[in-house]
Amino acid sequence: MEALVSSVTSEYQDISLLSPEYQAIINLTRNVRSVAEISALLRQPLGVVRVLIADMASEGLIRVHQPALDAGKPDLNLLERVLSGLRRL
Repeated sequence: MEALVSSVTSEYQDISLLSPEYQAIINLTRNVRSVAEISALLRQPLGVVRVLIADMASEGLIRVHQPALDAGKPDLNLLERVLSGLRRL
C-alpha cells in the first residue's frame, strides 16, 4: 500500500491494445503515485489494484518502488506525499 508506482511507458507509446484498467493505471502513474492513491482515484478496492499493479509490473509496464524503512519507521517524506495526495482527492 505504501509502495510508489511509476509508468515505464512513454507518453507517445500506443497503449490502446491494453485493457481499460491497465490504460488508466499507466496514465495515473505518469507521475509517481502510491498504490493507495491509485486505488482511490480508480474507485477500486485496494486488493484489486494491488493485483493489477503486480501483473503490470511482471509485464514490465510499470515500476514499483518499495519505500526504505529506517528501523521499521516509514519515510516521513513518503507519508507527507501520501497525505498530500489524499487531501487532493
